[in-house]
Amino acid sequence: MTPSSKFQPSRRRFLAESGALVVSFALARYADAQPAASAPGSLAKAPNLDSWIRVDADGAITVFTGKVELGQGLKTAITQIAAEELFVEPKSIRLVTADTARTPDEGQTAGSNSMKDSGTAVMNAAAQVREMLVGLAATRFGVERNALLLQDGAIRTRDGRTATYGELVANQSLHVAAQAQSSLVEAKARRYIGKSMPRVDIPAKVVGGAAYVHDLRLPNMVHARVVRPPNRSARLTMIDAQTIEKMPGMVKVVRNGSFLAVVAEREFQAIGAMRAANRAAKWDMPQARGATDAYAALAAAPHEDFVIQGDKSPITKAWTRQATFRRPYQMHASIGPSCAVALYEGEKLTVWTHSQGVYPLRGSIAEMLKMPLERIRCVHMEGSGCYGHNGADDAAADAALIALALPGRPVRVQWMREQEHAWEPYGSAMTTTVQAVLQSGSITDWQFEVTSGPHSTRPERKGGYLAAAWLLQEPMAPPPPQPIPQPDGGGDRNSIPLYSIPNVRVVHRFVRDPTLRVSALRSLGAYMNVFSIESFMDELAAAANADPVAFRLRHLADTRAQDAIKLAAERFGWSDFKRRPGKGRGFAFARYKNHAAYAAIAMEVDVDRDGGRIDVTRVVAAIDSGDAVNPDGIRNQTEGGIVQSLSWTLYEAVRFDDKTIESRDWASYPIMRFASVPRSVEVHVIERPGTPFLGTGEAAQGPTSAALANALADATGVRIREIPLTPERVRAALSQA
Repeated sequence: MTPSSKFQPSRRRFLAESGALVVSFALARYADAQPAASAPGSLAKAPNLDSWIRVDADGAITVFTGKVELGQGLKTAITQIAAEELFVEPKSIRLVTADTARTPDEGQTAGSNSMKDSGTAVMNAAAQVREMLVGLAATRFGVERNALLLQDGAIRTRDGRTATYGELVANQSLHVAAQAQSSLVEAKARRYIGKSMPRVDIPAKVVGGAAYVHDLRLPNMVHARVVRPPNRSARLTMIDAQTIEKMPGMVKVVRNGSFLAVVAEREFQAIGAMRAANRAAKWDMPQARGATDAYAALAAAPHEDFVIQGDKSPITKAWTRQATFRRPYQMHASIGPSCAVALYEGEKLTVWTHSQGVYPLRGSIAEMLKMPLERIRCVHMEGSGCYGHNGADDAAADAALIALALPGRPVRVQWMREQEHAWEPYGSAMTTTVQAVLQSGSITDWQFEVTSGPHSTRPERKGGYLAAAWLLQEPMAPPPPQPIPQPDGGGDRNSIPLYSIPNVRVVHRFVRDPTLRVSALRSLGAYMNVFSIESFMDELAAAANADPVAFRLRHLADTRAQDAIKLAAERFGWSDFKRRPGKGRGFAFARYKNHAAYAAIAMEVDVDRDGGRIDVTRVVAAIDSGDAVNPDGIRNQTEGGIVQSLSWTLYEAVRFDDKTIESRDWASYPIMRFASVPRSVEVHVIERPGTPFLGTGEAAQGPTSAALANALADATGVRIREIPLTPERVRAALSQA
């Protein structure tokens, strides 16, 4: 490359227009550096740069992240970030996601934190590695750093001398501690960040390639199925294992206490053996649970009150308006059941899993099996959908237990549909009560109470979190669940209104032992709390005789929140909306966790008053996720969040009786089908280059639900405060109006 006006001897400018490098080396002046306490993102937990980036002698670049790809586009975004700061093309980056033998420990992939934690870490690690490579090249060539150009994995002088990244790092192997500050590429000079890039995880899924852990096939692999008890408390008293083992293709019946599994050479043989074992097994059934009404059980259950904002004592006022909202237990309802593959060989156990936290899972399996941690490796592979804590970790524990009984043979476990529905941890049932005072059209007082079970019982390095552990000969009880503290929160996530209100009191009534097994479901309590707050904001706007959008803006001081609301309303055509019978519009807004992404949703619906069906015809969203690495990826995530939230809000509720779960298939637990997807979904991304990453994946859940309820009220004049908004519930409300 010939120097030109495009490549002036300004290091910042030429770095912003060229490319390359990575780490498993170091300069002497960096070697003794200590990790900075304020190192950005997950660098604070894994401070050595070679935990994140490796450059081999042949120039190959590998980037590591402890977060997992679960459909949110993480692989693409991390690749773009690394390519930007290393001055190489994205296709030259090899990305390794969560693997306890290779990647840093970043805990769970949850809370829309991947970009904030891992994206920030990779960005800064790559920038610091780039600076080190420039320093190495400057020393080699005897020139000033700002006289060097970077392009395609090489650094060159203006007189044509060149060294590849691989040549520069040869024979270097020092750990280098990250620094608190990095020389990042200026936003205006970026080539990859801020540009839409095709998702790297999509092609194999589209063409039916090996995309998921379900597709993993290893030599000499066997197939297993677990025989589930009728309910969590049942205990196995008898099984004729010898008869089952005589079935065609059978390899082994594995039993440990009440944990029972069958292993066969082929999958359909394992399914047949499982069904035979289901018929033959005898179980000691406990007494009936007693509770069949989720809301009555929540109200009657012992609880702890946490006042997370405001006075310890309730506010006593002449309330202008008050309301109670309800949400049932809801499933992840992953279309592909949970799956895992495990291999026990040479006294070492490897588990391939679609868990969202391979390190926490490894700790839990180690405790369950009483194995040393260093003998267990958990490798993430994509699963077919979850967004929260579904059965993935439990399937991994199943596979690990069975693999120990069959050394040397990979064991593949896949749950059946009825097992997934009946045994996965659900999103907790919740109730909220909200009261407010209006004076001169403004809210002066607000009191909010949310009652909820736990929103995380993830495998956090404790064996008792795994379903298989409850059934062992020496069973492990799950540790008592704990509330997730603010500012993130669990059941109380987003329960504090972002609006400017003089007197606010918010109480979280934490039910430690709910009726059903519960854990993290996408957005946790934010979905219900935003549904409640934003539905109530519409009720207050009506009481104040104010436009819902103008009413929200009047109570917001955050200018970014205002920007999101104004953009969604403008692109929807809020002020020009034409009404007709049965047609309505709704609006809602939230900032996820009150410190992450901003999302505003405007929605149009048609309501069939006779049948009660709600047809969502059009959705317009505005999303501010901070620095937008891949705008199209942000649109993907927001669209997906809207569709999933609509499914929850229109259809989904777990049915159960006093002994077992009744929602065991798609007929008893319906989800949104293609025919019901909105005819139009527009997502407008507010790009803010150079600002912190705010995450995206869970921002749309709450605003979508409230916008739907508000649109229904606008179309019919009837306010429904209980999810889901089924045709039966709509018809009943209309008949009483």
